[in-house]
Amino acid sequence: MVEGPIGVGKTSLARLLARVFNSRLILEDVSANPFLSLYYKDMRKYAFQTQIAFLVARAIQQRELVQDELFTGATVSDYLFAKDRIFASITLDEHEFAIYEKIYRLFDSRAPNPDLVVYLRASPEMLLQRLQKRGRDYEKSIDLGYLEQVVRAFNEFFFHYSEAPLLVVDTTDIDFVENPGDFSDLLKEIQRTKSGVLHYIPRKRAGSSRGLVGLGRIR
Repeated sequence: MVEGPIGVGKTSLARLLARVFNSRLILEDVSANPFLSLYYKDMRKYAFQTQIAFLVARAIQQRELVQDELFTGATVSDYLFAKDRIFASITLDEHEFAIYEKIYRLFDSRAPNPDLVVYLRASPEMLLQRLQKRGRDYEKSIDLGYLEQVVRAFNEFFFHYSEAPLLVVDTTDIDFVENPGDFSDLLKEIQRTKSGVLHYIPRKRAGSSRGLVGLGRIR
């Protein structure tokens, strides 16, 4: 499974991986949430409706995944069900979150654990640039402060994550969609991550080629 904050490239990477591994592709249909555009106009007013709509949609999709997994091969997804609580913890007040938690617990135990999670990271500034570049109308109101909250929450979640092998990828200086070399290097790291946590921090070398720095297992 591929995870990370909004605008980091989850769906793009999931599509590439599914093609390489000839796998079934599971994508979260964000546009199907009827409250999302309203949420970005008035986050406080529409946070609960938006979050519950996402939770139910994800739970239905995960249930279908469990029912089908005996009859299919490998699967690549652009979201981790457990991450639903990340946004809930940011957007909901204390009372709303208490209700949300009760509903979440009804679904959580039924969601399958992944064999590997690829966590894509980027700075809030970089995420804002990418969101502006892709130009979705309902994302135009997203500001840097909101993205800073999201990034902090994702980092906290994955700092404690231990349910599956985890590859943490710094995407600041790579473009795995436009640059085949970047994708090839990332693919090698994905294939070698079998347990624990790996950090993959690519950077440009002299002459604009790329290499690895700071790659290490931390548990």
